[in-house]
Amino acid sequence: MENYTVKILVVRYSSIGDIVLTTPIVRCLKQQLDGNVEIHYLTKKSYRSLVENNPYITKVHTIEKNNSEVAEQLKNEGFHYIIDLHKNLRSKSISRKLGTLRFTFDKLNIKKWLLTNFKINTLPDIHIVDRYFEAVKPLGVENDGKGLDFFLTDNDKVINLPETHNNGYVTIAIGAQFATKCLPTSKLVELCTLIQQPIILAGGKEDEQKANEIISHSSNQNIYNACGKYSINQSAFIIKNSQILITHDTGLMHIGAALGVNIISIWGNTVPAFGMYPYLPKEKYVVIENNNLNCRPCSKIGYDACPKKHFKCMNDLRMQEVVEKTKVLS
Repeated sequence: MENYTVKILVVRYSSIGDIVLTTPIVRCLKQQLDGNVEIHYLTKKSYRSLVENNPYITKVHTIEKNNSEVAEQLKNEGFHYIIDLHKNLRSKSISRKLGTLRFTFDKLNIKKWLLTNFKINTLPDIHIVDRYFEAVKPLGVENDGKGLDFFLTDNDKVINLPETHNNGYVTIAIGAQFATKCLPTSKLVELCTLIQQPIILAGGKEDEQKANEIISHSSNQNIYNACGKYSINQSAFIIKNSQILITHDTGLMHIGAALGVNIISIWGNTVPAFGMYPYLPKEKYVVIENNNLNCRPCSKIGYDACPKKHFKCMNDLRMQEVVEKTKVLS
């Protein structure tokens, strides 16, 4: 039995947060199955860094566009099981190509559609992580309750932050995949002005200009624009060393949760009811959302602009409340 190897392929192509949310599955598969367990992970090349430092993963396989890039390589691995945590046509096809037994989970798309289009909420009050565990239940694998994982190395350290931030700072993740998941720039300016502490603005290259605008209009003189300057893992290092993370419904929120940082999570057109809120003990995070609208959620993902033109889900939020919550969590 000592020489018996179980080879498992976990599939999640994207995006940042969704991949981080699969890490408890990886850990529990590795630790709970009998024999020598090899966990392989299939994802997009641009997200490799999210999982390549994970000690529970034996090998990372990546694609840029489609499965054919790695199909032969994967077939040669001789996997016993595929754990499909993406559940789309592309992930389903890899199982067919390999002829491997596939386990997956219920994405609850019909229930999400009912909530989005008719505001009928039949979704179970279950986090997506616990829904992911449905996929591995047939293998006898259970949630160990140890939360998310995110592993950093010495190469991810950031040592060139301003001296003004040496004694602590607040990180604000200013971006998101869609505009309707983000606070307007004017609200972010107001928030930064109200926070009487050094601030780091985190985000991608696409957020750099917005960050500069925030800095130029805020009276807070201790704001550092980290947008586009660092890798995802370096941004994670910055978040890990934050006193608190203020974030939209975005990948950096889930990285923050994996690192055990206190989080204020601000929601626009999407809702925590979809099951993607911070995967943390309740005392570690606060949700800020506008529950006085009959148009929310308007999408399970987001839009480039508010379909109703008023964007009240974000415009009506009080930044003073956000600041007050930072004091509660600090």
